[in-house]
Amino acid sequence: MSMAIKHIVWHEGEVSAKLRKKHYGHPGLTVWLTGLSGSGKSTIAMRTERLLIEQGVKSYALDGDNLRHGLNSDLDFTATGRQENIRRIGEVCRLFCDAGIVVLAAFISPYEKDRQTVRNIHPEKSFIEVHVATPLAVCESRDPKGLYKKARAGELKNFTGISAPYEEPSHPDLVLDTTKTDIDDCAKKLVSFITSHLSQNN
Repeated sequence: MSMAIKHIVWHEGEVSAKLRKKHYGHPGLTVWLTGLSGSGKSTIAMRTERLLIEQGVKSYALDGDNLRHGLNSDLDFTATGRQENIRRIGEVCRLFCDAGIVVLAAFISPYEKDRQTVRNIHPEKSFIEVHVATPLAVCESRDPKGLYKKARAGELKNFTGISAPYEEPSHPDLVLDTTKTDIDDCAKKLVSFITSHLSQNN
């Protein structure tokens, strides 16, 4: 494997990040939403995507379940499986970012180290971490997919917040709590944060 890697060379394209930014009107950006299952991550990400598109910002939302239908369908929910899941997604986000897209990545991503690894592979000022800090009790009361009920019954192993840990971000760039702010207002708040960040780095 190491011999093969030595012969792989990164191929630079003819379109630079500067040129993409000039044509798109904004730089690429990864907006990483982390939080417990049922916290509202995906709903906020998809609502934000629509609002950004309406404002002319090229954006795309990535959802954890959707990625596990294809790219990551071979991974389990052990710590090792989760780590590889986030590693792959981080690389995908970096490519979106390089393409000049604002990518909204909604993933539980329970481990601080894995989230930091994703941040580290991004260029400076092209990664934002958003903690959707909805408390466990509220997430469990919602239980939109019935997963917490199954986890409590022992039917789901390694379930974040019940039988597997969730490490809250120590220094998130933005905190959203759907118990204090509804989804629409969370999305608007996130859009405002993103557009401000883009204008400062344009």
